[in-house]
Parts: sequence; C-alpha cells; structure tokens
Amino acid sequence: MTTPILVTCFYERIWHLGDAKALPELLTPDFAFRGSLGAEMQGQTAFWEYVCGVRNALGQYHCDILECVTEGESAFARMRFSGIHVADFRGYARTGLPVRWEGAALFRFEGERIRELWVLGDLAGLETVLKTNARAGAEHRARLQPANSRSVAAVQGLAQSVKPHVP
Repeated sequence: MTTPILVTCFYERIWHLGDAKALPELLTPDFAFRGSLGAEMQGQTAFWEYVCGVRNALGQYHCDILECVTEGESAFARMRFSGIHVADFRGYARTGLPVRWEGAALFRFEGERIRELWVLGDLAGLETVLKTNARAGAEHRARLQPANSRSVAAVQGLAQSVKPHVP
C-alpha cells in the first residue's frame, strides 16, 4: 500500500508549504472539494482561500497520511490533521494550544491531477479539543490575573513610599 505521489505532493506542497503555484499543477481547473471541516467548494481559487484560512488559524498546520489505499483513478486515505491554534477557528478564540483531529480523504484523479477530493473529519472530536483548550486557556488566564494584580499593587505601593531625592 503506497501513497500516490500526487496525494503526497498535494499535502506537502499545498497544505504544508502553502505553495499556491502547486494548484494548477496538482488540481484540475474545476477541482471539487469537500473539506474535513464541512466546507464545500469548486475551483482552485475558492479552495486556496479555504487553505489560507485554515493555515492562518492553525500555525504549523500538518496533514499526516496514516494509510492510503489506491484503486484505479481513486485513492482513499486515513488522515490526521493538526496545528497550533493561533487565531479564531470554528468560533473559538486563539489559545496557542495544539489541536488535532482525524479524518478520511477520498481522492478522484483525472490524468495527472486531482479532480475531486471529499474529506470527512471527526468534528465531534475536534470540538472536544477546542472546548478543552478554551477552558484550559481561561483557567490559565484566571490564575495569572490575581498574581498580576498583586504585582501591580505592590509596585504602585512601592512607588508611593519612595521619596524623590532633591539635591
């Protein structure tokens, strides 16, 4: 079971490197896409906007091909998607924490390019990770707040007790 080079290049060049020049090389002009996050679109431009949105929200975004089966003009891959939550994503504010979810990708090829990609992602698992990270981030900020408040009060008190030296 080897992964087709077209699938490997798709993830490496487009998703990992953010190489827009790879779009016309790897995708047909009327490329149809249904993403792991539920978005559906047609065409390279719409797909590129989706890629940029995900890569901007999830730093170090990575797609791992866990296994892949190929038959004729199709390939099916079990996937793991991951990144660092650095901007608003699916209604959650940035946490700076890692997120990860699994999915499955069905590729359809036309000659040497990808004509269609249908991806189903574990959105329930992703939602659990995002909620957990949001709670962890809120708890971390709450723990920092009292310490910061005490530090500010101590500095203000010290500043008031120090008399300026006048020669």
